[in-house]
Amino acid sequence: MINSDPPTSPAAADQAVDDVVAQGPSGAIVLAGIATACVVAMWFAFYLFVFLPRGPLQ
Repeated sequence: MINSDPPTSPAAADQAVDDVVAQGPSGAIVLAGIATACVVAMWFAFYLFVFLPRGPLQ
């Protein structure tokens, strides 16, 4: 990849791009899942440690 020789023909370059795109956006999906889990965890922590100790509204 980084240390490999560059393709010598445009067809080889197109094939290399097609190979990368065929693998899909798995890293982006994992990053989005981790970010979503962090937001949900912060929401639950805020709910448990701020809203519940205050009690019901009068």
